Amino acid sequence: MAAKLTSITGLPASGKTTLAEALAAELPAEIIYEDYAGNPFLAEAYTGNAEARLPSQLYYLTSRVKQLSRWTWPDDGVVVTDYGFCQDRIYARATLSEADWNAYAALAERVEPLVHPPAGIVHLEAPNAVLLERIARRGRPFERGIDAGFLSTMRRAYSRLEARAACPVFRVDCETTDVGTAAGRADLLAWIRELP
Repeated sequence: MAAKLTSITGLPASGKTTLAEALAAELPAEIIYEDYAGNPFLAEAYTGNAEARLPSQLYYLTSRVKQLSRWTWPDDGVVVTDYGFCQDRIYARATLSEADWNAYAALAERVEPLVHPPAGIVHLEAPNAVLLERIARRGRPFERGIDAGFLSTMRRAYSRLEARAACPVFRVDCETTDVGTAAGRADLLAWIRELP
């Protein structure tokens, strides 16, 4: 038996970390955070330096493989991540040149079997205007280059990902469901507890 993994995906500022922390407290569960703060290439990649994009994606790829490794995965319990391993490919495909994408994809394909798969994915959806306002409010310098066009491209990629997911996906419309409240999380918590 292995600990059950629930991964939370969504566009930047959709509320992934906030929801992961609430779920970790209520389930209870261990939480694994995306290591964006440790990525030394991220700011350059987000601000348009094409040479930093591949190193940034490779940093995320190796960080996620280490965090979600089958060999160090806990034997029991529940784990929640504020990212999904699957989203790494989405960002890589959207931001890398064709040559860099080919190099990245060859490596990603080889290391993916090393990762413990999620029992379920929670996908948070919010309108571009809401996301852009939240991005501006939190003031992370590396996110200043995110615009509505980028968010729309990522949204389409996430839709394709959901259609191909190898596990159940719980989609949350953050305009109609406030996952910041216990009532807004009730159905989601029940769903996670029922995952095999």
